[in-house]
Amino acid sequence: MLYLNRETIAALGGNASALYVEAIAEVLAKHARGQYVQPLKPYLRTNEKDGHIADRIIAMPAHVGGEGSVSGIKWIGSKHDNPEKRGLERASGLIILNDPVSRYPIAVMEAGLISSMRTAAVTVVAARHLAKQGFATVSCIGCGLIARRQLQSLLEQFPQIEAVYLFDLHEKAARQLAQDMAKSFPAVSFTVKESAEQAIRQGEVVVTCTVADQPYIPFEWLQKGAFVSNVSIMDLHKEVFIRADKVVVDDWDQSNREKKVINQLVLEGKFSREQLHAELGEILIGKTCGRETDEEIIILNPMGMAVEDIACAQKIYQRAVELGVGLPLSLY
Repeated sequence: MLYLNRETIAALGGNASALYVEAIAEVLAKHARGQYVQPLKPYLRTNEKDGHIADRIIAMPAHVGGEGSVSGIKWIGSKHDNPEKRGLERASGLIILNDPVSRYPIAVMEAGLISSMRTAAVTVVAARHLAKQGFATVSCIGCGLIARRQLQSLLEQFPQIEAVYLFDLHEKAARQLAQDMAKSFPAVSFTVKESAEQAIRQGEVVVTCTVADQPYIPFEWLQKGAFVSNVSIMDLHKEVFIRADKVVVDDWDQSNREKKVINQLVLEGKFSREQLHAELGEILIGKTCGRETDEEIIILNPMGMAVEDIACAQKIYQRAVELGVGLPLSLY
C-alpha cells in the first residue's frame, strides 16, 4: 500500500483546484450514466440526544466504474467545537483505495484536504452551468476551512470575480479570511458584512459554509438570478426550495434522508423527485438543461458523494505512483 499524508497530497497538486474540478466533472458524468456503486452512507453518532448536527463519523464507500475503475471508502469524523475547544480542524479522516479486481487496498490517504477541495470543486462545476455567465460577486456565509477552499477554488477558476462578501458569527474569523484571501487574490475586494442578510443580498453566487442546524436564510434575501451552493445543507428555509426556479442535487437518494430540509419537505408532502429539476451530473451530460435565463434563482443542494472523494483520491494516487512519491506500507 502507498500512504500519502496531507503534505504529500498538496505537493502532488492537491492544494489547487484544477485536479479536483477535472475529477469531479468526470465522475459526475459517470454518476449520471450509472457507472458507479454507492451505498447510502451511514452516520455514526454517539450522543444523539444532545449532539450537534455536525458531530458524527461518516463511512462513505463507493465504486467508480468505467475506464480506470477503482473502489474505496472515506471514513471522516467531525466535531463542531474542535476549532474552538481543541485547536483542531473540525473534520478529519482517511481515504482507502482498493484495487477493483483483487479488492486489496492499494492506498491510504489523508482525507481532510481532498474532502474540502472536492467539495469546492462541486461548487465550481455547478457554477459553470447554474450561475449567471460572467458573474462577478460571491457571498460566503461561514468563514472556516470549507469557506477558504470554496473561495480559493472559485477565484482560481473564475477570474472575472471582482468582489467577495463575507459573514461569520465570529467576526474575527471573517476578517482573518478576508485578510488571507486578499494576499492571494489582490485584484479582488473582500468585504466583511455585519449580518448574513447583508452579505447574501450582494451575491450573484452564494455559498453556505456553516455548521448551522436550523435554517436562517429566507427567499427574500436572494437577488434575482442568484445561484446558491448550499454546501452546509441546513441554511435555507423550506420556502427557498419551493419558490426557487430550479433545485438541483448531486444525488437524490443521498439528499432525501437524515431529516435534512429536502427530506423534511418530502415527508410533509411539499417536495418530490418529480419537482426536482435534475441531479448535477444529468446537466453535465446534456440530459437536462442548466440555467436558461439570467433571472432564474437556482439552488444546488450538494450532500457530498463518496464517488467524488474516490475519484479525486485516485487522480492523486496515480500522480504519486507516476512520480514515485509517498510512503510504501506492508500489509502483512
